[in-house]
Amino acid sequence: MLTVLVVEDVLSQQQLIASYLQEVGYNVINANSGQEALEKVNHQKPDVVITDLVMPGMSGLELCRSLKKNPTTQKLPVIACTSKNQELDRLWGMKQGIDVYVTKPFTKEEIIRAVRSVAN
Repeated sequence: MLTVLVVEDVLSQQQLIASYLQEVGYNVINANSGQEALEKVNHQKPDVVITDLVMPGMSGLELCRSLKKNPTTQKLPVIACTSKNQELDRLWGMKQGIDVYVTKPFTKEEIIRAVRSVAN
């Protein structure tokens, strides 16, 4: 079973994304910050990470860069789920290692399609 780590500091958004993923049979781990996400990645080894980009402390881009720099997690797919919807934001995210970029508001289909597109 595929395990997805959802990193989102807004609880309602986190729960919405988790419920969409669980409805289609994915195992979901939640984290409220980038730092918590790094700990969970190391201990629970998710298959995919979905992260907000704008969070207090460590941003989603900082989390992505940290994952992509580490040889043990560099191939871990990272999906951005963010309100930053400008083309420049998308291009910068991809340059930082984001694999798929989803903007808020999103649909259940968009989240599922993003995960399926990077899942092995």
